[in-house]
Amino acid sequence: MYTYEPPVPADQLRNLPTRDAALLLLQNLAQGSGDHQYDGLIGGARMAFQSERDLELLTNRLSDAWCWLEAHALLSRVPRQSANFRQLSRDGRELAADPKGLARFEARTRLAGPLHPALEKTVRTNFDLGDYETACFAAMKAVEVAVRDASGLDNSLVGVPLMRRAFQPHQNGKPGGPLADAGAEGGEQDAESALFAGAMGRYKNPSSHRTVDFDDPIEAAQIIQFADLLLRQVDRAKDRGR
Repeated sequence: MYTYEPPVPADQLRNLPTRDAALLLLQNLAQGSGDHQYDGLIGGARMAFQSERDLELLTNRLSDAWCWLEAHALLSRVPRQSANFRQLSRDGRELAADPKGLARFEARTRLAGPLHPALEKTVRTNFDLGDYETACFAAMKAVEVAVRDASGLDNSLVGVPLMRRAFQPHQNGKPGGPLADAGAEGGEQDAESALFAGAMGRYKNPSSHRTVDFDDPIEAAQIIQFADLLLRQVDRAKDRGR
């Protein structure tokens, strides 16, 4: 008698979030040598789970996992076959072969949306190539350039001193930096100055002076997202001055 093996164990389908169940399904699909069909997957799962009381729940969860893989381009259509057939995409094969690549995959997902125009070319390209140090340095350099351009301050000011001067709070009736928000409460102005200065001191200056090991792609993606946020704040500061 033929025994059907489930592509993902029942207990894991019941308890794991869709993403984790999908990654287990990906590992299972990678073990096969041919193309894959959704109907065949679900049909085989029904046979494997026929003694389970929650058969419909299990097949629905498996269906969710399949759809997650497709939505994240880890499964693709097979050009030489009908529309019913799927194969592991290039990203799917790489992820199945190297489970540690999940961090790289998730990091790219974090940057899937549009970035500030100043980051779209050099920063995104270097990030996609896995050169996280260059990508992070370039992202913070873009912030530095944007602050200098928006503030009109001299080129001799760089890094932390530039940020402190550009966002110097307005105090006791004295004008502050050209990008400081005169309408904001004093503590908020201080916080904005500290935010930009801290970004330069923590994420740009170290890379300027020594090699920094950015081996965590998710952290690198977060630094780039932080630069994106700062650039949008610079744009708002420019709009205030018009």
